[in-house]
Formats: sequence, C-alpha cells, structure tokens
Amino acid sequence: MAISNTSDFKIYEEQFFGGLTETLQQMTDVMNAASRGAIAMGTSLMKGNYEYESFFKAVSGGLVTRQDITSNSSVTPTKLTQDEFIRVKCHRKIGPTDVTRKAFLMAGENPELASFVFGKQAAEEVAADMLNTALLAARVALANQSAVLNDATSLADTTCTSKNLINTLRKFGDKQNRVVAWIMHSTSWFDLGLDGVDNQVDSIASGIIRVLDVPGMGRPFIVTDSDSLIATADTPDSYYVLGLTEGGIQAMFTEEQYIASQEILGNEQIQTRLQGEYAYNLGLKGFKWDVSNGAANPDSSTIGTGSNWDMAVSSYKDLAGVVLKSQARS
Repeated sequence: MAISNTSDFKIYEEQFFGGLTETLQQMTDVMNAASRGAIAMGTSLMKGNYEYESFFKAVSGGLVTRQDITSNSSVTPTKLTQDEFIRVKCHRKIGPTDVTRKAFLMAGENPELASFVFGKQAAEEVAADMLNTALLAARVALANQSAVLNDATSLADTTCTSKNLINTLRKFGDKQNRVVAWIMHSTSWFDLGLDGVDNQVDSIASGIIRVLDVPGMGRPFIVTDSDSLIATADTPDSYYVLGLTEGGIQAMFTEEQYIASQEILGNEQIQTRLQGEYAYNLGLKGFKWDVSNGAANPDSSTIGTGSNWDMAVSSYKDLAGVVLKSQARS
C-alpha cells in the first residue's frame, strides 16, 4: 500500500512555489520592459514596515546668483536641507486553500504537476494585486497635486482625446520627455481611437484619407482594465490616464514568498491545505508615505487616500508623472 510521507508533500510545495516564482518573474520582466521602466517591479529583501531613502532637496531661491564685484558686504548663506522618500510595506497572504488528493487523480492529473499550475494561478493573482494597488496609489497621489492634474471633466470634450493627452503632457512643460509611458483603462483607449477616427482629414492634394498620428506621441500605451483607474464615486464615473516617468512606480518584493502545505486526515477524503504569505514595498517617485496618517500595512482605502502620499521633492516636475481625469464617451 502506497503511503504519502511528509517528504512527498515537500515536493508538492516545491512544485507550487516553482510555478509561483517562474510566473512572477515572467510577468515582472514583461511589465518592466513594456512600461519602459515606469513600473519597476523586482525583489529587494528588507526589514520593517517602511523603507526610508534620504536625499538633498534643491536649494530654494537658487544656488547660482549674480555676484556684485563692487561690494564686499556679507551674504546670507543658502540653506541645504534633506528630505526622504518613504515606501510602505504591504503584507499579503495566499489562501488557505483546501483541495482533495482524489480531485487531482480523478481529473487525470498528477498532484505534483497540478500544484505547479496552481502556483501559476496564484502568481497571476499576486501580480494583479500588486499592479492594481500600485496604480491606485499613483492615481490618487498625482491627482492630489493640481500642478500635474489635467481635469477634463469640466471641458467641452470630457473624454480621453489626443488634445487632452497633449495638455496633460504639457503639465511637465520642458520636462515632458521624462514621461515614458501611458497607463490607461481600455475605455480610455477606445475613446482615444474613436477620437482618431473623428479627426480624419481629406487631403485635397492627394484625395487620400489619412488618420492623424498624435495619440501616444512616441510613448507606449499600457492598457489594463484595472478598477484602480476608475473613480466610481463620481457621477458619471471618472477615468484616469497616468503618464508615468521612469521609476514612477516602485513595487518590490521585500519578504520571500513562503508556501506551506498540510495534510489533513480524519475526513472522508485526504485533503491538502495550502497557504502562503509574502510582502512588498510600495513607493512613488517624488513622494513619501505619510507614516503618521497612513500608518503601517495600509488597506486599499488608506492607500487610495491622496493625502497619505506627501510630496517630498521641491519641483512637481520631479514627481512620478502626470494624470488625465476624463469621462467615458457616450
């Protein structure tokens, strides 16, 4: 009679973890490349609830000024100050999930092989949660800074159009080239496409209809139907398009993923319970997490409060990017 030993289920855990790790690595590599580094995902093990990074702020009033060569009077020194970027740790769990050994066997699957597939499914959920949480943070933090927000909901055309995108990019002025990618909901993406159709022009010289080429202005579009890009509390719903700079969003696994399985006996069927946990640090370029108001291990509501992300830099052009607030095309 074959008897499952603890060593057998160690293989099960390794298969699950293998599927989880492989898929997460693939997804983070794709996201980093597709967004041109605007969304930076990776691994950097760290202790504590917060990650602090100090920096020297730009000297207010200008570091370089005119020298009066006809005077030798005293001059008030300019003040050099420091501030800090603060990233907050988000703790997450996987499961617990119970599955019977018989369920795998009846489906014609080897339990060890099926656990690899299950691990891949878990990885997709892990990556989706990380992305959605990061997009929510970026949306509310940027929208809370009027200097980088283009609110089109009060304009004649409230939708995502080429004109509204250009005016959003205009918020960065001469630093507009820092914006490397657009992140948007598919609703905004299709509205932008329809705007392109509306702007077809008839060339009298050639008699050929062409479509104006403005939409992304050389920047890639990352299209995701994330609820984090919609404000459903508004009437009608507001849709947000993020124009992010390189390193605008930082989401780093800071605690190793731990997966455990437990064999459960005493029931009609032998069951296996899977459970895991991990953590990642979330940060936004140019911002610091408000430790006093936001506190540790925040939930989605707290992360989604714009005032919990404080501007740390002196210039808004050093922030994570720009944001367009629009409505869906009717």
